[in-house]
Amino acid sequence: MPSTPLTSAELAQALAHLPGWTVEDGKLTATFEADRSAIPSLYAAAAAAEDAANHHAEVRILYGTIGFALNTHDAGGVITALDTAMATRLTTLASEHGARPA
Repeated sequence: MPSTPLTSAELAQALAHLPGWTVEDGKLTATFEADRSAIPSLYAAAAAAEDAANHHAEVRILYGTIGFALNTHDAGGVITALDTAMATRLTTLASEHGARPA
């Protein structure tokens, strides 16, 4: 996938298909809620997906929530298609682990 910044229109289109995701401080972010016991396995699945894609999120875990923040460091810290693809994958994994957008 290209590492060029998404245009405003491209980002808006991507966000329309990413429930719970927003842009904050130049990063694509979302927080998911789940039963606290599901968070460790969700994190493990997310880490494996990030490693497979060689694209990693900032992750914040607090009680029954897990938050992700994405941007592409190799492109100067902007949001690219790599980020929206990873957000899509993380959303799928969250759902598979019983998590929902916070």
